[in-house]
Amino acid sequence: IKFFVDKSQSKLIVTNFVPPTYSPYGIFESKANYGLQEMIYDLNRKLLEEFKNNPLVYVFDFNGFVTTLGQNNIFDYRQYYFGDVRVSLEKIPYLANAFMSYVKPILGLSRKCIVLDLDNILWGGIIGEDGFNGIKLDHNDSIGKSFIEFQKYLLALHERGIILAVNSKNNFDDAIKVIKEHPNMILHEEHFACLKINWNDKVTNLREIAQEVNIGLDSMVFFDDDRMNRDFVRSILPEVLTIEMPEDPSMYVPTLIGLNDFNVTKITEEDKERGKMYLDQRRRTEFQKTTTDFREYLKQLGIKVIIKNANEFTIPRISQLTLKTNQFNLTTKRYQ
Repeated sequence: IKFFVDKSQSKLIVTNFVPPTYSPYGIFESKANYGLQEMIYDLNRKLLEEFKNNPLVYVFDFNGFVTTLGQNNIFDYRQYYFGDVRVSLEKIPYLANAFMSYVKPILGLSRKCIVLDLDNILWGGIIGEDGFNGIKLDHNDSIGKSFIEFQKYLLALHERGIILAVNSKNNFDDAIKVIKEHPNMILHEEHFACLKINWNDKVTNLREIAQEVNIGLDSMVFFDDDRMNRDFVRSILPEVLTIEMPEDPSMYVPTLIGLNDFNVTKITEEDKERGKMYLDQRRRTEFQKTTTDFREYLKQLGIKVIIKNANEFTIPRISQLTLKTNQFNLTTKRYQ
């Protein structure tokens, strides 16, 4: 691996090791001074330590992948003896999908924004029909708990720099009351870069969100429980990744976790503050609507521009901008 890295500037993905399901020590494995299982875990730890700070090498957690699906489900030993292919043919697409979790961010193909419907996505039921107290969003209810857990995972992505937005056909006052006042809501108004709660079609709202947040439609992932809305968006905006939502809300979290579109090769401090940045932008836009004098509007914003030399703290963000934003990279060539 070191020889490859010394001779090439290409990115390299290496897999870690999978402990065998058996040990020649049997149950004495846990008592041995240095058993087979312990040796494999030690190798995996050293592999991570060796390349943790190397920007060209990524360690694919093959052991974690196998653990998730189970060795008996993944490995086909008959196939291995015949063709030296250990992973069963039916599980190779799963493995390819896991590898793409690394390939997409390396190539700058990760998505930036999750756009969410509200009814039966962030809470169970329809706010316009069931009312504030009738929607399902309760720790003591199996269905309501599913929506709370889904919101928790969305919040974790938001805190890592993923943009959240709302695209919902609803009365604004009814929906915003839940977002602001419901005691079990995890996501609140300040977590959303854009709130499109109206009776416009979903395509129109998606286009407006992209314009207001200043991202491409191909940076968006859309969650909606209504099949007609999903099919409509797919037909008009194929560049938006529209998720096929399961009917059972308890599967929302696994569906979100299974996506390989939100991974990044590095997380900067600015990424962590992105949610606040978009909230401030939304508030500036709302404030602009209340003033007719553009110069006075800019003056009241109190914007300060600071020019300084790049340093070890700002270089990662500068590099990130050349990878993600064409305004900072007119050649469109990507260097990492």
